[in-house]
Amino acid sequence: MIRLIHPTGNANVRAVADALARHQLLEQFHTCLADGVGVSGKVLRKLAPDTSARRRFDLPTECIRTHPLRELTRQLAPRLKLPALTRHETGWASVDAIYHALDRTAAKGLDASGLRGVYAYEDGALATFTAARKRGLLCAYDLPIAYWRLGRQIQSEEAELQPEWAGTLDAMRDSPEKLERKDRELAAANIVFCASTFTQRSLELYPGGLDKPVIQITYGAPPLPPTENRTPNTEHRTPRSPLRVLFVGGLSQRKGLSYLFEAVGQAHKAIELTIIGRRPGRTCAALEAALAQHRHIDTLPHSGVLEEMARADVFVFPSLFEGFGLVLLEAMSRGLPCITTPHTAGPDIITDGRDGYIVPIRDAAAIASRLEYLHADRDALGALGLAAQATANRLSWEAYGDATAAALVEHLDGQKMHQ
Repeated sequence: MIRLIHPTGNANVRAVADALARHQLLEQFHTCLADGVGVSGKVLRKLAPDTSARRRFDLPTECIRTHPLRELTRQLAPRLKLPALTRHETGWASVDAIYHALDRTAAKGLDASGLRGVYAYEDGALATFTAARKRGLLCAYDLPIAYWRLGRQIQSEEAELQPEWAGTLDAMRDSPEKLERKDRELAAANIVFCASTFTQRSLELYPGGLDKPVIQITYGAPPLPPTENRTPNTEHRTPRSPLRVLFVGGLSQRKGLSYLFEAVGQAHKAIELTIIGRRPGRTCAALEAALAQHRHIDTLPHSGVLEEMARADVFVFPSLFEGFGLVLLEAMSRGLPCITTPHTAGPDIITDGRDGYIVPIRDAAAIASRLEYLHADRDALGALGLAAQATANRLSWEAYGDATAAALVEHLDGQKMHQ
């Protein structure tokens, strides 16, 4: 039996939880809030129905353990106008504080009968792993974004190349204590899971080399829309129509935003750019100036994001440092070819020129040339969209969860644990 720990329960976490339950491997799932579970879950449903929908778990209620206080405070802090509560690392209800508190709580009771391992995520695993190793339990670590040393290297370079955007690079604010904790978590793990080749290769920077298995399993895509809506909307559009370009993600230079704005400015064709994402905590004049020239949506429920994807022609995700970039598969499932970089899961899921394009990081000209080509050749745009949708259709969350469960069983059933 496995104890699973994650504060919010993203799509990949839900897939793992579902698979563990399906294979009768789930002991408990520890999270902060769960839709409809306990008083806090009912309060969340009333206060933030969109957030509540993302915290819905198809699990037996008796398997779910919720720890809501800090996360509810984080949700309410903006309404209460108490930003100090959620200040990076130091706030009582900051993301880091929430991860650490849940980790400490989930670490209790690991001597439960039948428990054989724990599965925890970056920044929220140290206490659990420390307690689990004392009991000889398997420590499975999930690294959803590439290794921090590579991230610091890339973002330091970016701060020098684009100083006007440096304020949006939040990872540059991480304390030495936080970074040390990440390394201690990796050291305590017996097995590491990641979702992209880029993340797996980034671990080559771990000091002395990482002496444990690293298993890469590709994420899944959301279900395709109904059959009658599967044909990408670009098929009947003409080259005289503006090319509708979409970006979804945090508004940070880590996502390569300045290069997207530059590419749209370079393109000698009519481009309509929509940006969906929240501004960073710090004001960035360069970002504000760019957003003022394009359509910007601060936030949408997940269903609204998928609807925007279905209305667009092409998705651009020029990230400099990613773990996967789940929005890529979400866009592809809606029939959008994607333009992205090798620093995402792009090379794992996209065949360049068949269902999207892989361009170098920081290369606005390469993005602009692809946009111009797709603007001019709508037949090619439609063909790429259909191929992208077919690719997404082959990648399911159920398959991702089953592969993760199978890897855990393999290690539980006798593969040597790395100490």
